[in-house]
Amino acid sequence: MILRISLTILFLLVMVGVGIYSRKQASSVDGFVLGGRAVGPWLTAFAYGTSYFSAVVFIGYAGQFGWKYGLSATWIGIGNAIIGSLFAWIILGRRTKIMTQFIGSRTMPDFFGIRYDSEGLRVIASIIAFVFLIPYTAGVYKGISTLFEMGFGIPYIYCAITMAVLTAVYVILGGYKATAINDFIQGCIMIFGIVLVVTAVINSQGGLTAAVDKLAALPADGSTETGSGLFATLFGPDPWNLLGVVILTSLGTWGLPQMVGKFYSITDEAAVRRGTVISTIFALLVAGGCYFLGGFGRLFDSPAIYVDGKIAFDSIVPSMLVTLNDAIIGLVVLLVLAASMSTLAGLVLTSSSTMTLDLIYRDKKSEDGEVVDSVIDDEVAEKVERRKVVVMRVLIVFFIAISLLIALNPPTFIAQLMGISWGALAGAFLAPFLLGLYWKGVTPAAVWASYIWGVGLIVVNMLSGNAIANPINCGAIAMVGSFPVVWIVSLLTPKMNREKVDKIFKCYE
Repeated sequence: MILRISLTILFLLVMVGVGIYSRKQASSVDGFVLGGRAVGPWLTAFAYGTSYFSAVVFIGYAGQFGWKYGLSATWIGIGNAIIGSLFAWIILGRRTKIMTQFIGSRTMPDFFGIRYDSEGLRVIASIIAFVFLIPYTAGVYKGISTLFEMGFGIPYIYCAITMAVLTAVYVILGGYKATAINDFIQGCIMIFGIVLVVTAVINSQGGLTAAVDKLAALPADGSTETGSGLFATLFGPDPWNLLGVVILTSLGTWGLPQMVGKFYSITDEAAVRRGTVISTIFALLVAGGCYFLGGFGRLFDSPAIYVDGKIAFDSIVPSMLVTLNDAIIGLVVLLVLAASMSTLAGLVLTSSSTMTLDLIYRDKKSEDGEVVDSVIDDEVAEKVERRKVVVMRVLIVFFIAISLLIALNPPTFIAQLMGISWGALAGAFLAPFLLGLYWKGVTPAAVWASYIWGVGLIVVNMLSGNAIANPINCGAIAMVGSFPVVWIVSLLTPKMNREKVDKIFKCYE
């Protein structure tokens, strides 16, 4: 226990120390939100990866989907690495960096407002982002608090509150630069930790071959016959639902404000190319390791994972880890703490900056991003900048407080919270953002249609008791369906001013 507490305290002191170190660079809006658009490939790649993978993946998704699909759940991690990291960086990275810098966009809602010449799109996008980032944040709290309860015996409520306070401290102090530096440190811990934990868990079952044989001998759900082998097969017992999870967790990152925002801040195109390789390797190690680990969850079946006769999916991974020695449990706590704090930092920073810049203080900009009614007096302009940073810091506290209240009484399992959040955000934003970087023909009406489609589908499904599909599959449907919605509506509605659009696309020349 002394070892666990000492490691955790040291880790938290380093995080706060980085926040203090970075505070001078967080005095302006660009410095606080984007790190001055000068963050290198290693920091950006690790910031992307650590924002991607948190306790939601390690505790929630790895446990639930490892239990349902066995070793085939590893495909989710592979999909995250190839689709969610490699393809995302290749397709979005360069163009996002170039266009958002050219038009002066600091947030995703800001991009919609300038790219499609509509303040309405900007405002509604900021509201959607703020509302639907909350359940995701609540899921992160729940995951880390569940593990802390296991590792330290500290009640869930105190864990969640401590996490909230510490995350707020270093984000408020240092902004994005502090977040990026801490993400790099946290990412190193995650890589080392996941390799060690997977090795320890497999060895506790007699080695890899013995563990796979035990998994293959288990009966399929609803059957008493042993030796089905389904949980040790390539595509598992339910490949179609597995595909839905791969789509949600991999393609979804392309439309999430806190993920795409990482491309805004990277230094240049050469850094994008290096970051692509680093991010992909990171995702393969961390996500692949998490889901591979979760695939052996059924070998640790015990009364501890059942509540009222039903499986508590969020307890599966903790039940696997509780059998390990104290040193490894201490490392696991640090691993999940690192992953969760980095994700929380990205979420709260994205939410507060979006609300401040796109709802409270909205600069009127031309189509090339220049502020139309900017303050001429430099001294006054500097005061306005400082005021915006103060408002963002206040909103960080507000956002954390709301998500914490939900986390203290979560309505469902972590995986479902994430499905609701990712489905609505990516269902609304993915197609108009991606197509807006490549296709001049996207219309403002098509963007409105995508907002209605993504948010509407998720909300209707939620209110109808998942009548359309489970939250995971519904989120996947929302994302994929947004592309035909935007394409069809764009063909049928009035086009934007050609001269304005051409001027924006000159950025690639």
